[in-house]
Amino acid sequence: MEGKRLFFFFIILIPLVIPCSSSIPSKADLRVEIYNLRSFTHPSYTRIVVDIGQLREYAYNELKAPDRVYVDIYQVKLNPILHGKQFIVNNGYLQQIRIAQKSPSTVRVVMDLDFKKVKRYNIFHLFDPFRIVIDIYPKTPVSQPATEKVSQPAQPTKDGYSMARQLGLGIQRVVLDPGHGGTDPGCIGPHGVKEKDLVLDICLRLKELLLKNANLDVILTRESDLYVPLENRTIIANQKQADLYISIHGNANRNPKHSGIETFFLNFSKDRHVNEIAARENATSTKNIGEMKEIILKIVQNSKIVESMELANMIQKNLVSCLSQKHKNVKNLGVKGGPFWVLIGAEMPSVLIEVSHLSNPTEELRLKTPGYRQEIAQGIYNGIINYVHSLGKG
Repeated sequence: MEGKRLFFFFIILIPLVIPCSSSIPSKADLRVEIYNLRSFTHPSYTRIVVDIGQLREYAYNELKAPDRVYVDIYQVKLNPILHGKQFIVNNGYLQQIRIAQKSPSTVRVVMDLDFKKVKRYNIFHLFDPFRIVIDIYPKTPVSQPATEKVSQPAQPTKDGYSMARQLGLGIQRVVLDPGHGGTDPGCIGPHGVKEKDLVLDICLRLKELLLKNANLDVILTRESDLYVPLENRTIIANQKQADLYISIHGNANRNPKHSGIETFFLNFSKDRHVNEIAARENATSTKNIGEMKEIILKIVQNSKIVESMELANMIQKNLVSCLSQKHKNVKNLGVKGGPFWVLIGAEMPSVLIEVSHLSNPTEELRLKTPGYRQEIAQGIYNGIINYVHSLGKG
């Protein structure tokens, strides 16, 4: 970056294809979705990747006061979970990465840099799938102290060593799914507390714990009061190549005296109580009876059932234990299998947690307090960490 500043501008030209139709699609119809932004810091450089999937034009430049490099990508839209996202890096020469919808058809990615500490940067693209890559090289490599770590073998489950444990696989990316949202409020307590608001707050608290203490990538299926169809939630987890998927909900029962915490994994169930909860949680599904065979087949072919059950047991145990430290009569309703839409199709261990009953006046009042929601987040966090350790990782 010495001497005269050079400004780069690069555009990929794409052919214009006129469809054989009486109508020509609008510009909005031509947009494709940017579905992921990821970064990795190596001692000698930082790589940022914008996943688009289809060929698109882009241009880039640099600005001062403050120092930054931006990339504008045309005829694209952002996945809702990426709107206005900031990715803190803070490695000495790159402070953060920002991504936003600049206009209806343009997305801008901004890297906040310190040009005095940057030697050079390269911006290019790769195919299959199409993605834009930004490599940033510091003048002085980032020092990383060498440490020794003795590898620990995975612990067996009660059913023995699953394939994940035999292969020594670990956890790096977690998708948290705050239930309901938008036009779907979920359960509403006798004092008007809405499930959608509580579970979003719990997920944001849990995300902060995981980012701060566990060095894990954390993605939420929604970070605001947004409606996400049930069927799309595990699709998001699969697209993000998550290692764990955790859906968080508030419970309800016809009997207002009924209370407690329970955790589910995907399976069939003959338990009337479980099936009632499943019917309520699946109420917003858009699927039809004609698709039942395909849906049942997905449940039957669920290859992560052993690990999902193990994860569910560890979260349930730690959540009940954490809440019981400050609250009386915290009921452990156990771990059960159930046919929940938000778990169907997940390609990773997946659980659904019913953190407390909104229909119970005592638990509803507890859920209204930030302290109780923080304790829930801490209990779930403890369960996740125990599960990671059981794999011989962390």
